[in-house]
Amino acid sequence: MVELRTVSKSFGGPAPRRILSGISLSVAPAQYVAIVGASGVGKSTLLNVVAGLEPIDSGSVVVGGVDYAGLDDDSLTRLRRTQMGFVFQAFHVLPYLTVAENVALPLALQQRAGDAERERVAAMLAAVGLGDRARSSPRELSGGELQRVAIARALVHRPALVLADEPTGNLDPESARQVIALLRDAVRNSGAACILATHSRAAAASADVVYRLAPDGLVAARDADVD
Repeated sequence: MVELRTVSKSFGGPAPRRILSGISLSVAPAQYVAIVGASGVGKSTLLNVVAGLEPIDSGSVVVGGVDYAGLDDDSLTRLRRTQMGFVFQAFHVLPYLTVAENVALPLALQQRAGDAERERVAAMLAAVGLGDRARSSPRELSGGELQRVAIARALVHRPALVLADEPTGNLDPESARQVIALLRDAVRNSGAACILATHSRAAAASADVVYRLAPDGLVAARDADVD
């Protein structure tokens, strides 16, 4: 599903700062992978590279058999809309839309708004335990509930890949535990691949495989390495 081959990425002008150095990573369909590492090491940058939001200096990125080297911005946008779902630390739930309208956004971007789509939104809200909150305003929801909305939105269009960037960073421990369990189960039930970037040992423990990102590359992590 995802294949990164010796990817390097730098930021800056005359004296660029290397963020990713020779990163290689394979993620199979339906595989749930966690990327851990210290703050600032480049976990979010790695997810942005996978999403096609950041150009790379060298190497290659292939998602769903499509090599990004052959895609322009419009093609990358279409790929993200149809093949990817995103869960962020800051939720990014729009306050002026209802809960159901927020979940339906990926479908709306694909101009899909029929009865089947409305049923899909209702089913996703039920799956994340918010079946009775479809018409609620996001302002009425707790942080944990907002992240449940984000998970439903990420999966409603049946993406092949879900990218989750520190999804428990703004939650209390119990809400974080519930959200990670929900994300794990929802992703596995959908058959999507998932890459989770986190600094949380508990969140990483839910994954099939854990990698540690460091300045010198990406390596398989032992339990003791996850913090």
